[in-house]
Amino acid sequence: MDYPILSSLILLPSIGALFIFFTKSDLNEARSSKYIALFVSFLNLFLSLYLWYLFDQSISIFQFVENREWLGFINYKVGIDGISILFVILTTFITPLCIVSVNNTIKNKLKEFLIAILLMETLMIGVFCSLDLVIFYLFFEGGLIPMFLIIGIWGGERRVYSAFKFFLYTLLGSVLMLIAIISIYWINGTTDVTELYKLGIDSKYQNLLWLAFFSSFAVKTPMWPVHTWLPDAHVEAPTAGSVLLAAILLKMAGYGFIRFSLGLFPIASDFFVPLIYSLSLIAIIYTSLVALMQEDMKKLIAYSSVAHMGFVTLGIFTFTKQGIEGSIFQMLSHGLISAALFLCVGVIYDRMHTRLINDYGGLVSVMPKYAVLLMIFTLGAIGLPGTSGFVGEFLILIGAFKKSFIVASIASLGIILAAAYMLWLYKRVIFGSIKRDDLKKILDLNKSEIFILSSLTIPILFFGFYPEPIINTIEVSVADLIDYCNSKMLEQKK
Repeated sequence: MDYPILSSLILLPSIGALFIFFTKSDLNEARSSKYIALFVSFLNLFLSLYLWYLFDQSISIFQFVENREWLGFINYKVGIDGISILFVILTTFITPLCIVSVNNTIKNKLKEFLIAILLMETLMIGVFCSLDLVIFYLFFEGGLIPMFLIIGIWGGERRVYSAFKFFLYTLLGSVLMLIAIISIYWINGTTDVTELYKLGIDSKYQNLLWLAFFSSFAVKTPMWPVHTWLPDAHVEAPTAGSVLLAAILLKMAGYGFIRFSLGLFPIASDFFVPLIYSLSLIAIIYTSLVALMQEDMKKLIAYSSVAHMGFVTLGIFTFTKQGIEGSIFQMLSHGLISAALFLCVGVIYDRMHTRLINDYGGLVSVMPKYAVLLMIFTLGAIGLPGTSGFVGEFLILIGAFKKSFIVASIASLGIILAAAYMLWLYKRVIFGSIKRDDLKKILDLNKSEIFILSSLTIPILFFGFYPEPIINTIEVSVADLIDYCNSKMLEQKK
């Protein structure tokens, strides 16, 4: 089609942010800012769903490609395949829910907060659509700035420390990736991703280049041992910031592993499989044990995110259809479930101003609607059959068992540990006796909270029972990626 639909998806949130910027900052105009942000974000959601409707699932080539000269050898080139389109939809789905959630969480500088959220949406969509390494890098690193401001301005007591820790960890991790991108241009004469797939990258350079990209993706995922910024960032970020961080930002690195580590450096990816397996298993087991020891609900969910992303990296580097499809499904599912869990923490924090597990108990008697929805999200995080969490983990473990029985068996322990820390959290918060008198007066979910949490419940349950729409969308692209990787590895062996 001639209409630049991807550029529209990328730019529309920024245009909305520009409109909000020129509104006044009084109370009435703050409401107007929220209506503008909601209109733009929902319009982008409908546009992305229309894009999915137009998308041809039977071919693996990039579709809706836009290629324009921009800066010397750098072209503004965007396009999507079966893998990237689902992450675009996840971004456009989560963003309006974050904007709706600001009613109770953001008390000052609402206009500026909404501008930061919309700019984040532009940058995140840009990451998943980029088909030039330099453009990808600009979008990938550009997302640091609004998230740094979201944590540093609207965060908790230690917000400045957490914001700088987040910024420095992720920025330093990406410096090597920038050097690698420059090296790729020097080696191949282009940074166009589709051209690099055709040309291939000389195997003698792949290991170093792979490590450079890995340094960035490992921090953003985050993988053990460079995960320590995540719990601090989650604890201090406002609810909407935690949702964006867990649901989208962590997935950018997982997407990068699939698109670039596997796509550009298949030989190096195969060589470093033992490293990835080791770090993934440590992340799954170690951070699950750490989660069991947490007293802060946000920290517990943050450590669980590291464990779940350990499954993702494990599945990606199995080089199997089930493993990679499972990793993509797991990222989408975790995006929904982690967003829901952080929103649930935000609901009771707004009422009680504490996240400590020991300060709660017996909420089922005063917040029955909340208890039911939190139960669904807890079971989804565990990976109970009938929820989207089960499908991704099941496929990943099938792929892992095909490669190594020992690796898959160790990873399976993570599911048992997930059940332990999530059910322990649910039991202590929801059941038992009410320990504090002020908990007896706590209000159940209001209409906006029911809308947000129900909007997340529906896809978690729907795709748990009927994963076919997602599997059908990614199947051809994943099969093509695996064939490409296998052919390059065969060439190397010859």
